[in-house]
Amino acid sequence: MPKILVFGKNGQLARCLAASAHEFPDAQLVFVGREECDLEDASQIEPVIDRLQPDIVVNAAAYTAVDLAEQHEDIAFKVNGDAVRAMAEALAKRAIPLIHVSTDYVFDGKGTKPYREEDKVSPLGVYGNSKLAGEVAVREAHQKHLILRTSWVYSQFGKNFVKTMFNLMAQRDEVRIVDDQTGCPTSAHDLAHAILELCGAATSAEFDKFGTYHLTSDQEMTWFEFGKSIHKIALQEWGEDWKGKDCVVLPIKSSEFPTAAKRPEYSVLSCRLINDTFGIKLPNVEDSLTAVIRGRGKENADA
Repeated sequence: MPKILVFGKNGQLARCLAASAHEFPDAQLVFVGREECDLEDASQIEPVIDRLQPDIVVNAAAYTAVDLAEQHEDIAFKVNGDAVRAMAEALAKRAIPLIHVSTDYVFDGKGTKPYREEDKVSPLGVYGNSKLAGEVAVREAHQKHLILRTSWVYSQFGKNFVKTMFNLMAQRDEVRIVDDQTGCPTSAHDLAHAILELCGAATSAEFDKFGTYHLTSDQEMTWFEFGKSIHKIALQEWGEDWKGKDCVVLPIKSSEFPTAAKRPEYSVLSCRLINDTFGIKLPNVEDSLTAVIRGRGKENADA
């Protein structure tokens, strides 16, 4: 039975890993949150690994506040860079594999076709640069790694675009959403299931497929199009008495919604490599989004 140590406990990916654990009865998951290990202090990481003696580690923890990172660069780099290096170095000494979750924000979004793993990286802001620092650290420190770049992660847990839309649609007559940024919405539930599959593979003695992979849904859309899908499916699932049923979803340009951090305009990731290597293909957005909306429940849509 592989023992999986997950750094992160309260974030949406960690909570989805916990929710998916029953599908992998041969695995033992142990979650470490900030109260047990503060990733702003990298010296706390190695003792936790020694105490828990895992067979594999999943780093589901990160500083993900994209706009706040512009003001708190030191914290973003401590959590997304320094802590990841300490994790990778400690695991390398013990020959324990690491699955590290990264982001589409390592690219500048100036491309016009899905980014492949080997394409040039060029982050636009502090968040993307701090996540790239984590990737570099893992590659330099530890051969037995899987870096999984994903994008636009959502679930019924934590803070994410889908939950924000539920709240706004219930409170307003209209919501305006940017229609000039394109990516692939990815369910944290689907991501968690794939990660647990990879944990089983990566702990086998003969495993030799370490490296960097992209793992998202394969449906590209703008934030506006995603917002329209959220409204459509919520209305289908929750019916005419849902508070947000009459909300109108309107497109706007990014210039009309300025943010502290610049977002990539096009951050679609090609998942061909992980499909070909492991046979992993995530469900389509409509099915995954429907599952999340059902799991959220109409009674909790505004919470």
